[in-house]
Amino acid sequence: MACQFTPGSIQGLYEITPRIFGDPRGYFFESYSERDFAEAGLSVRFVQDNQSRSVKGVLRGLHFQKQHPQGKLARVLDGAVFDVAVDLRPHSPTYGQWQGIRLDGEKHNQFYIPPGFAHGFLVLSETAVFAYKCTDFYYPEDEGGIIWNDPVIGIAWPDLGIDYILSAKDQKLPAFSKGIAS
Repeated sequence: MACQFTPGSIQGLYEITPRIFGDPRGYFFESYSERDFAEAGLSVRFVQDNQSRSVKGVLRGLHFQKQHPQGKLARVLDGAVFDVAVDLRPHSPTYGQWQGIRLDGEKHNQFYIPPGFAHGFLVLSETAVFAYKCTDFYYPEDEGGIIWNDPVIGIAWPDLGIDYILSAKDQKLPAFSKGIAS
């Protein structure tokens, strides 16, 4: 297997660390292998790749799709982010709980988030290029969200010593108790 799959604190979440081959010329690694996912017991099909570039302090999320939930394989190409998944699976013993992981372009680690989770991230470095594969297409009319600082969820976002930068849309997201049904 070209990658190591480390189960997260919530069932279904995995940190994926690739095997990196380096020499004085640079490095090489497989960023995704369907075979490795299958060997780890994960049968997924990715249909869309997304990428964003953001400056330090940008917080994107927490987003999800209601009828077309997306699984995501997230990584940072350059820089570092604090990536967060919130369990929205109604019958899960960890419903409403979150896990965060530092994704780093130097480490090349990835975060696999299955369908049924809200997702967001905070940029820790001066800039970050964030990329993720999705298991379903994006449908704007199906989008849902939860406010980033919801006290019920209680995400421990890193303190950067600056105010976070959120889109106008993300600033108006509802609380967890209202965000799931909206």
